[in-house]
Amino acid sequence: MAPGEAFAKRVFFWAGVYGLILLVPQYFLESRIGRDYPPPMTHPENFYGFVGVALAWQIGFLIIASDPRRLRPMMLAGVAEKFFFAASTFTLLMLSRVPGVFGLFAGIDLILGVLFLVAFFKVGDVEAM
Repeated sequence: MAPGEAFAKRVFFWAGVYGLILLVPQYFLESRIGRDYPPPMTHPENFYGFVGVALAWQIGFLIIASDPRRLRPMMLAGVAEKFFFAASTFTLLMLSRVPGVFGLFAGIDLILGVLFLVAFFKVGDVEAM
């Protein structure tokens, strides 16, 4: 296995594991989140929809990790997922619409998005060989 492919496998695998660890508990925290970060949710379908879509992406990252060379084009969708979350969260932070702690998670996603982009190019180098 080429170094670029091994790098991509590690990045996408650990991103998927991190995301699963972070997101699965949210299915059981709706009322607590409403208490800790009022007001309580008035549209739980948006909350559970976000968590479900985000979980699907974590599974996607694990699938990409299984064969990064073949699934290289999907890496760009992963980059977009990470950058969209980071950009929207940082915008909401600047508008004082979300608590500051969300900046930490947006920063992690921004870093993962950059690593996904690096993996995309490193796997591309593998194809050139």
